[in-house]
This record gives sequence, C-alpha cells and structure tokens, in this order.
Amino acid sequence: MTMVLRDNPAPSIRRLLVNRPEKRNAIDHAVREALMSEIRAARADRTVRAIVIGGVGDHFSAGGDIGSMIELSEAEARERMQHIHQLCRLVADTPLPVVAAAQGYCAGAGLGLALLGDIIVAGSATKFLIPFLKLALAPDWGSVLTLPARVGRGRALRMMTEGRVIPGQEAAEAGLADLYVGDDDVMDAAVAYAQQMAALPADAFARLKRRLVEPSATLDAELQREEDDQAVLLRADDFREGFAAFTERRAPDFRRGDAS
Repeated sequence: MTMVLRDNPAPSIRRLLVNRPEKRNAIDHAVREALMSEIRAARADRTVRAIVIGGVGDHFSAGGDIGSMIELSEAEARERMQHIHQLCRLVADTPLPVVAAAQGYCAGAGLGLALLGDIIVAGSATKFLIPFLKLALAPDWGSVLTLPARVGRGRALRMMTEGRVIPGQEAAEAGLADLYVGDDDVMDAAVAYAQQMAALPADAFARLKRRLVEPSATLDAELQREEDDQAVLLRADDFREGFAAFTERRAPDFRRGDAS
C-alpha cells in the first residue's frame, strides 16, 4: 500500500496525501518515510513551486500511530523521535511554500506536521486536538515552539493542557489556522492558496521563510541578514521582472525561466 499519494492538482503544485484512511491517516514510520521521500522529490523538481499536504478521505491526520509506541526501550524511543525530527526539519527547511489542508481531525502529530508548514487551511468540520498530556506525554513535533509562535504562550499552554477539540473557526480566530473557509472545500481552498504562493518570487520567499523559521537574536543580526539577502536579490532576474512589471503597470511573472 502506498502510504502517501502524490499528484499535481494545479500547475506548479505538488499535493501529498497521507493514505491511511482506515486509521484516520495516523502517522507511523512508513508514513514518515514516504513523506520525506516525496518532499525531497518535490524540492528537486524545478516545476514544483508549492506543496499541499493533506489526507485521503475526511481527515488530515488523527496523529501518531499510538500502537507503535507501546513497550519501547529507551534506545527505540530515541530512534523513533530522531526519525520524526528528520521529517520535522525537512518540512521546516523546505524553501517551497507548504500549505496544510486541515480537513477533519488534525491532531497530535498531524497538527505538529501542519504547524511546521507555512499556511494552515481549516473549515467548519476541522477538529484540532492536542492530546499528549492525556497520554502522559509531552507535546512533540516541535509544537512547543511552533504553536506559541502562532497563538502566544498563554493560549498555547491552555490548548496543550485542556486537551479539548478546537473547532476550525475558533482555531482561525486564535491564529492557529490561517484561513477559515466555513463549509467550503478545505482541499480546494488549500490548492488555490498554494497557487497564489507559487506565483511569488521563489528565492525571495525562501529567504523570508528562513528568517521567520530561524529568527535573528538581535536587531543587528537581522539587519545583517537583510543586507545579505538584498545584496543577492537586488541583482537577480526576479527583481528585474518585478521592476519591469511595476513600471509597465502589470502583474509580475516570476515563473519566467522555470523548467517546463
């Protein structure tokens, strides 16, 4: 069985769907391996300018496969976490825009995966859940960092300790989700937003994303990164296209030169 399905629902968009609908797309070792393989392939494909991650059926992911966590030795527990962290770093470090189509349950590891991307799309049927403490586990997948960055420390602490379902609309109001589409199709909305992001200048976006993912410790450090980025971007073809579009009063086409 193919753990992650791949397709291209729109030009320049690679869609990856966790394919365990009978388990509400619970994430196990095989799913992680498949996601890493597909994300690396998307990054290597010059025709791909944005990634959409979702799940087959009605759910994004109900979280980690709990059955695979029972009776682990310390060495096995560490090996499991190290494998998870390979995927975490790969998603966070991906220079392409990553949009999560959070339909249905988006819980635990599934929410951690979504938080590592750039945009989370939710709908009226979306149910976010952070169940770690109910299992006597601390939140993982980087979520103790990524969730407070979105909603603030106090709200993140409440979400992590209350362990209740957070509906899509409430999540959007709190900043956990970026787009709330009500009863509309979450996947279609995610693909449409990925198309918008795919139209952005790729190198400028990648540099912006890197500085957001790894914030500067001081203003001086950030100003140095600005200098380093602009020294490259001001001399690039994308800036020439952006300037030409500005003077010609048209929309810029930053896809010029992409591989066909």
